[in-house]
Amino acid sequence: MSHRNARLTVHGRRILVERVLAGRPVAHVAAEMGISRPTAHKWVRRWRTEGNAGLHDRSSRPRTTPHRTPPAVEARVCRLRSDRKLGPARIGPILGLPASTVHRILLRHGLHRLAWLDRPTGEPIRRYEHDQPGDLVHVDIKKLGNIPDGGGWRTVGRTAGDHNRQATTHERRSCKPVIGYSYIHSAVDDHSRLAYSEVLPDERQHTAAAFWQRANAFFSAHGITVQRVLTDNGACYKSKIFTQGLVTAGIAHRKIRPYRPQTNGKVERFNRTLLDEWAYLRPYTSNHERTEALADFLHTYNHHRCHTALDGHPPISRVNNAAGQYT
Repeated sequence: MSHRNARLTVHGRRILVERVLAGRPVAHVAAEMGISRPTAHKWVRRWRTEGNAGLHDRSSRPRTTPHRTPPAVEARVCRLRSDRKLGPARIGPILGLPASTVHRILLRHGLHRLAWLDRPTGEPIRRYEHDQPGDLVHVDIKKLGNIPDGGGWRTVGRTAGDHNRQATTHERRSCKPVIGYSYIHSAVDDHSRLAYSEVLPDERQHTAAAFWQRANAFFSAHGITVQRVLTDNGACYKSKIFTQGLVTAGIAHRKIRPYRPQTNGKVERFNRTLLDEWAYLRPYTSNHERTEALADFLHTYNHHRCHTALDGHPPISRVNNAAGQYT
């Protein structure tokens, strides 16, 4: 594409060639069109050699780059990036290269952003998305510490927070000042990002199986027929009760590779959104208050919150679009 101050466009170059072919001197035509004679000769020569295709813009990249960094050095830069996760300012002194050169090498090989690399292996992350809602649903559990009645120490300070914690503990007749944990079970559709979550008291096999029954009913109510479920290798997901519940409903069970949570990345990212926009959004005075706020968050997330992976639309819009497309 020509820049905004270009003297000639593709149409103007055709006019140039037509006037020269009509028998007029190249110098006179160049002066009329406000360009130099070498430029006019260049376009006439390209037209005679390549025809109309020669009048279009082409890349200014040189055919050869004699001073380009040798491939062996580029390979060492890529290895340092993948193995040690170093940046250009660290790699440059090790190999005796300017940081700008290292950055260009990383950019050329698609390694210039650490967020695009798998931290344990250093390999580029491969992202995927299934074509229809229900083709794959990601399921996971997030553990959160309970909030004592009256608020925790982050909300009311150390002294009052410890007092609230002790009061809640004594009500349970426990000797250790432990409030306990809540377990947020979540299911996220791979295609639409439609999400369903519940705050439950544990992560046992019966709890996980019962949660999935309710999650499956939620997706069915939105017209989504679940085909596959993807989980990690937690004990509750490896249990016969959870697996049998999926088999009975005709749903295939898939598990991620050990120590590779990136495979289950959509629900992992949803867990992070849960923390930022619900669990730690504001101070809560009790665990019950935080649990009650989950319903409002889920409604906002599914129906109103824009999603960058969905071109700025909420998940429910993709569910409705898919329903209109495949029915």
